[in-house]
Amino acid sequence: MSSRIFGINLVVVLAIAALFSGFWALYNLPVAAPDWPDQVAGYSFSPFRQGQTPQNNIYPSDEEITQDLELLSKQTDNIRTYSVDGALSHIPRLAEEFGLRVTLGVWISNDEERNEREIAKAIELANTSRSVVRVLVGNEALFRRETTTKKLIEYLDRVRAGVKVPVSTSEQWHIWEDHPELAEHVDLIAAHVLPYWEFVPMEDSTQFVLDRARDLKKLFPKKPLLLSEVGWPSNGRMRGGADASQADQAIYLRTLVNTLNAKGYNYFVIEAFDQTWKISDEGSVGAYWGVYNLDRQPKFNFTGPVVAIPQWRLLAIGSVVMALLSLALLLIDGSSLRQRGRTFLTFVAFAGGSALVWIGYDYSQQYSTWFSLTVGILLGIGAIGVFIVLLTEAHELAEAAWVRARRRPFQPVMGDSEYRPKVSIHVPCYNEPPEMVKQTLDALANLDYPDYEVIIIDNNTKDPAVWEPVQAYCEQLGPRFRFFHKAPIAGFKGGALNYILPFTAPDVEVIAVIDSDYCVDPNWLKHMVPHFADPQIAVVQSPQDYRDGNTSTFKKLCYAEYKGFFHIGMVTRNDRNAIIQHGTMTMIRRTVMDELKWADWTICEDAELGLRVFKKGYSAAYAHNSFGKGLMPDTFIDYKKQRFRWAYGAIQIMKGHARSLFLGKDSSLKRGQRYHFIAGWLPWVADGLNIFFTVGALLWSAAMIIVPQRVDPPLLIFAIPPLALFVFKLGKIVFLYQRAVGVNLKDAFCAAVAGLALSHTIAKAVLYGLFTTTIPFFRTPKMRSSHGFLVALAEAREEVFIMLLLWGAVVGISIAQGLPSADVKFWIATLLVQSLPYLAAVIMAMLSSLPKPAEPQVEIDAETVS
Repeated sequence: MSSRIFGINLVVVLAIAALFSGFWALYNLPVAAPDWPDQVAGYSFSPFRQGQTPQNNIYPSDEEITQDLELLSKQTDNIRTYSVDGALSHIPRLAEEFGLRVTLGVWISNDEERNEREIAKAIELANTSRSVVRVLVGNEALFRRETTTKKLIEYLDRVRAGVKVPVSTSEQWHIWEDHPELAEHVDLIAAHVLPYWEFVPMEDSTQFVLDRARDLKKLFPKKPLLLSEVGWPSNGRMRGGADASQADQAIYLRTLVNTLNAKGYNYFVIEAFDQTWKISDEGSVGAYWGVYNLDRQPKFNFTGPVVAIPQWRLLAIGSVVMALLSLALLLIDGSSLRQRGRTFLTFVAFAGGSALVWIGYDYSQQYSTWFSLTVGILLGIGAIGVFIVLLTEAHELAEAAWVRARRRPFQPVMGDSEYRPKVSIHVPCYNEPPEMVKQTLDALANLDYPDYEVIIIDNNTKDPAVWEPVQAYCEQLGPRFRFFHKAPIAGFKGGALNYILPFTAPDVEVIAVIDSDYCVDPNWLKHMVPHFADPQIAVVQSPQDYRDGNTSTFKKLCYAEYKGFFHIGMVTRNDRNAIIQHGTMTMIRRTVMDELKWADWTICEDAELGLRVFKKGYSAAYAHNSFGKGLMPDTFIDYKKQRFRWAYGAIQIMKGHARSLFLGKDSSLKRGQRYHFIAGWLPWVADGLNIFFTVGALLWSAAMIIVPQRVDPPLLIFAIPPLALFVFKLGKIVFLYQRAVGVNLKDAFCAAVAGLALSHTIAKAVLYGLFTTTIPFFRTPKMRSSHGFLVALAEAREEVFIMLLLWGAVVGISIAQGLPSADVKFWIATLLVQSLPYLAAVIMAMLSSLPKPAEPQVEIDAETVS
């Protein structure tokens, strides 16, 4: 049988590996394009290298310029420059050595003093250097609105009068159409035709250039036409259907230059070498217009088919290796999984591995600066973190949905059992409504169990009118019920429970704890205590449940969300003896309780005790049948406070037991137990880190709005990991709540909304937990009245503020950048998705403000588990 399963697994792995390798191959299908010609008409030439920039007057040396000119002389006999400032004025002299003709550029800006220097130097060079064959006064100066038509004409007339070579200005093609009067002051029409900037897809771009050239020749029939810039970037943002990619650059340029050569056009390819300094003016795409990269290596093959990623085979192998390593970890203990579960995990591992490799490759194609390196490191850490969380979420999904049978199926002990040890039930209270506590005591009085006691500890309640009625009611119920009021007691709830341990009857063998709002089933002790007949069992747990889930829409959503943990997470954790002990409906062996005590340094003393139980080598039992029902928080702020406490306590526990959990030191924790404790809390940690993504997204969006011409949308690789995790988690909730919890699709979405609403609260708790040691314990009030709409919104004011910021960013980007580009649309979609948890919080707050239709039924539900 095992060999058959191994064979099936091997076939599945090979099939999925082939599938994803096929995706790599499909994306990299060779595309035919004409070979690069022996000669191109000309190159736009800026000789700046890494760290060099005209903006800070850092220029290349003559030796570096000479090396560049020698390389270009093998492909062309024409180069175009843009300025005569600094070392750029040496280019005409150095070009003579290689027989290169220079179209000399004069930089015109709003700095008139510099303009005068440039013009004077250009006239001098044109009259003294044999290599200068024409002069271009200004480069898109009108387009940038850094000069006026009148002023530019004045400059043109002065230069034409001072030199003997042809003179023009270089502008985008539509500027010539808008200002035809320029033609009277130039010797030729020098026009830029760059389809990428005009959102033209690469496939249509060659014809676009030809059409614009035809229009210009028709408009200015008596003037020679020079296409002074034609080109395509290899990296950067998308503009409509124009994709800045290495493959598109190769196909376009190889097609275009052959076409222009055949039709006899004079042109300059922009540009010879990548120029990273242009990022500040043109956005990230400005660095990637070169045929050669910064290291003077060609960025694409000049001959043969074009492939999107030439080294794709190596990347495909890397993604397979990463996927197999991930899969090996996921399936270390996967013997109980059905084939469907193993297939699902295999698919997720390969999808995640491929995504990580692609993200790493895509980012490696960017030029590095201190900023990009910092961002890249953070991106890498974030992507790996997302991948790990994704794998753990997928693992839980597979083990919840596709197992042959549960490994440790602890069902309630049905019928009579001879094992009936004495039980002490501890009920901690703090400032609780007396009538609610009386209901809890009535339910305990009706327990069908021969030998038990009830101890109520009211700690730190100041108002005697709150605790004295409970004391009196305990006396009325008889000697089995004992009441203690103590103030002050340190150590939160754990301190109160420790206080009453010495008052527990000496013959008690099991201690049970319930919250003061729980009405237990009469069969609770009878059906759960017999599990302690196994001497290894130290903790017996049944789920938290609630009796007021139908009293309002708000509570209905909360109830749907609560059920997931107890019917999904706890069930899968129980298979590896790694349940989270929670502080109600729990039972602990007396000897273990006396040995370990409740911790008074954490606000989640219950989960911390459960972990120490496992560290001592004991076991726990979990039966997911409901034996008691309490009350849910009545307001959104209380719902948030409860989850804040759980998440903060989880971080406290992870920090306090880090050596045991992460290194396996000083404990008897098994590998599966350590995994579940860490993996179970990782999604909360991911929520905490997501705050930084939100802040970064808002800052980036603000820059896109303030300086839209300089700041592009972030690369897709920044947004894809958190978006993928969000979509996966949402899909997981909807799927598992229907399959494992047994709710309908509507309730599954309700659970998703309620869970999303807590994302910001959990994130804050995680960050507080990471950077603080302790916070005051706060209880979750019950039986509070609903409040007004404005008060409810105030309870979600942080979420409202962030949601409005994200929506404001969407509106601002739409106005400042427009919506023609796919990357802008994707970033806007990212911001909208990022706002969904905050919107969910607002919805929950609004629902909690609605008046209750009726008071909840307070009678004890005495249903019998059969």
